[in-house]
Amino acid sequence: MQEFPWGHSRRYNDFQSRFRIMFPDMKIQKISVDPGFTCPNRDGSKGKGGCTYCNNAAFTPYFSNKKRSVTEQIESGIRFFARKYPAMKYLAYFQSFSNTYGPLEDLKTVFEEALSFPGLTGLVIATRPDCVNDEILDYLADLAQKHYIMLELGIESHLDRTLVTINRCHTFADSQRAVEQAAGRKIHTSAHFILGLPGESRNDWLDQARFISQLPVENLKLHQLQIHKETVMAGYYMKNSGDFHLFSVDEYAGLVVNYLELLDPRITVERFTSQAPEGWLIAPDWGLKNHEFTARVEKLLTERDSWQGKARENIG
Repeated sequence: MQEFPWGHSRRYNDFQSRFRIMFPDMKIQKISVDPGFTCPNRDGSKGKGGCTYCNNAAFTPYFSNKKRSVTEQIESGIRFFARKYPAMKYLAYFQSFSNTYGPLEDLKTVFEEALSFPGLTGLVIATRPDCVNDEILDYLADLAQKHYIMLELGIESHLDRTLVTINRCHTFADSQRAVEQAAGRKIHTSAHFILGLPGESRNDWLDQARFISQLPVENLKLHQLQIHKETVMAGYYMKNSGDFHLFSVDEYAGLVVNYLELLDPRITVERFTSQAPEGWLIAPDWGLKNHEFTARVEKLLTERDSWQGKARENIG
C-alpha cells in the first residue's frame, strides 16, 4: 500500500490522522463555547452588518449559549458527547464571532476559565486576522507552552476585491501577517477559506491553493459557499441569483481534488464542506453529510491516482 509524505495511506494530509499522531492515547473532541464577543465589522469600529454570508446561528450548536458561563457551556457540551464517547479529552472551541476581539484581560478571563476545566486539553480560538496583535499573540504563546492552542483565522479569500464585496473589512496582507506572527510564536494555526464567493473563478480558487502554500499555515478548513437565511447575502441572492455560481456535488468534488493537487503536502486539511442545521440553508442543498462528501473526494483521488501536492511535484 502506498504511503505518502504525511505518514499514512490516505491521499491527502487529513487532520484526524494528524491529531491521532499528536494525541495517540486519547480521542479529542471540540466543544463549542460562545463567550459573547463581537466583530469590528459589526460594532461599527470598522463596519456594520458583519460579513455578508454570516449567520452564526447556522453553525453554533445548542449547548453553545453566551447567556451561560464558559464552564456551563463546556459542561453541557461534554454531557452531549460523553454519551457516545465516555473516554475522551476536549478542546474548548471559541467559534462564534471574533474571539480575540476585546481587552486582553477579558480574553484571559474566558480562556483561563476554560483551561481550568478538568479534562480540557486546550483551546481552538476562531478570530479575524486583524484582531490579533503582539500582546495577544505573546499571551497565547505563553499558554501554548502548556496547552494545545490553535488560532483559527477566518481569511475566506486571498483576493482583496472579494474581501471588500463580502464586507470583511480587512485585507489579505492582514491575514499573511497574522499567520506569520502566530507561527513564529509556535502557536498552531488554521486558515479558513470559502470556495465559490461571488465574483471569483475556478482559476482564482486554484491560485488560492498556491497562495496558501506559501504561508506557514499548519491546518486548512475549506467549505463551499452556502446561502443561509437571515444574511445580507441571502437578500442579494433572492434578487440576483444569476450573480452566484453554486456548485453541484460533482463539480465541487472535482475542484477540491484539483485544489489538493496544488496544495503543499505539509498542510493538514480539516474539512472540505460545511453543513448548516436544518431550516437555515437556502442553497445549495446537497443532502450529504461531510463524511459522505469526503468519501467522494477520496474516491476521485484514487480514480485519478492523485494526491495532495501531486501537481507541485510535477512543476518543472
